[in-house]
Amino acid sequence: MDNTKPQNLYSVEQTRQLDRLAIHQFGIAGIELMRRAGSACFEILQRQWSSPRHMTVFCGAGNNAGDGYVIARLALAKAWTVTVYSLIDPSSLKQDAKTAFEDYVAAGGAVLQFHPDIELTDTLVVDALLGTGLARTVTGDFKTAIDMINAAQCPVVAVDIPSGVQGDTGCVMGCAVKADVTVTFIALKVGLFTADAADYCGRIHYASLNIPQAVFDDMEPFARLIAPPALASRSRASHKGQHGHVLLIGGDCGYMGAIRLAAEAALRAGAGLVSVATRADHSHLINSGRFEIMSHAVEQAEDLTPLLEKATVIVIGPGLGLSDWAKSLWQKALLSGRPMVVDADALNLLSQNPHKNSNWVLTPHPGEAARLLATDTNTIQQNRFEAVSRLFQRYAGVCVLKGAGSLIASEHGLAVNSTGNPGMASGGMGDVLAGIIGALLGQGLSLVEATETAVYTHGLAADRAVQAGGERGLLAGDLLPYIRMLLN
Repeated sequence: MDNTKPQNLYSVEQTRQLDRLAIHQFGIAGIELMRRAGSACFEILQRQWSSPRHMTVFCGAGNNAGDGYVIARLALAKAWTVTVYSLIDPSSLKQDAKTAFEDYVAAGGAVLQFHPDIELTDTLVVDALLGTGLARTVTGDFKTAIDMINAAQCPVVAVDIPSGVQGDTGCVMGCAVKADVTVTFIALKVGLFTADAADYCGRIHYASLNIPQAVFDDMEPFARLIAPPALASRSRASHKGQHGHVLLIGGDCGYMGAIRLAAEAALRAGAGLVSVATRADHSHLINSGRFEIMSHAVEQAEDLTPLLEKATVIVIGPGLGLSDWAKSLWQKALLSGRPMVVDADALNLLSQNPHKNSNWVLTPHPGEAARLLATDTNTIQQNRFEAVSRLFQRYAGVCVLKGAGSLIASEHGLAVNSTGNPGMASGGMGDVLAGIIGALLGQGLSLVEATETAVYTHGLAADRAVQAGGERGLLAGDLLPYIRMLLN
């Protein structure tokens, strides 16, 4: 058993190919892989729940059911009380799944036909219903079984993937099992880490099944998990001019807080100098309580000229609005040639006149992404990988699609973030992220390095803040001290 998660993520079809390679080119029998999968899952659930000695296994068709029968047989061997419900006639199982079923029966196991009046109490539930092959909405007995599992409030282990979660997109196909633990095999599936999957997978464990590394050598991953950042230590002789001058543009009347949050995040992420270009009505308030921010009143585009000349990088959009004032500053910033972080209302302005720029980072949430791609939010969320890829194709640079399992598309491919929590669903979080990215660009990181480091750190700072006080009521400003600590 190997529970060290790799960085590479694979599609469902790629995982099937890896499985076939292991069988046909490396001589590992399919039933042996199934037995390894069941053994890995049983080992984890024993570690996780040492006291329950009753297990209820729900089996469907195909190899996912076969894994379930292996788990049931192993539990019998450990003197657990085991109940297995099948949603099909198990005699219709084929190949390795049939062998696993027969092994379970030969070990003294019984299989009951699923019915809607089952009562689940004081039992550990194993979900071996559907696996990764799901391509349509869950209906009929499978829906009934999933609803039953979710209503029982028993601990649940999902085999490979929670039934009802689509393995490539992370979307729920009508309904899905809410697992406490998911044990996934051979390769990490991309759908486990974004969209709805965050609410259904619980803690994800990885089991390699001792597949030789050579199986993976000729397979380009579909995506990869962002690795924790490791920034180089600063020279003892460094000075502020070596760590970037970030110019943040935004904060129309009534939206001063957004640009202030972004500016303070840039400071906490290590920018040498931070300037804000904002409305004269409140420019004198921007640095209240944070005197390190240099605030400038800007009422027309030409007022930006001397600020742009001094800037290393531009962050534009937090609180910018869509007024004529906003549009004029947006057009002026576009002509600067500086690296840019384009966020919030600047993204909405960009959607009105789409074009490419290899020197910017776009940071839309699903609603903004929908406007950038002239579609709707539901379409974005149905296939987030496709959406972020389309953003990159249309706009270039580096594109972030924020949300549960934030995605990043660039010339280096697709990356997926694994940090963050639901407490981040509050105003100002995106402004903080934009400020961090700008600060890291100013310190010399590439577009991709700055974006991945910022997204990972932003989510982890929220996780640390939640440990201190819980998700509900988490504020964007609560992340600031953790950002500083994490980047050091």
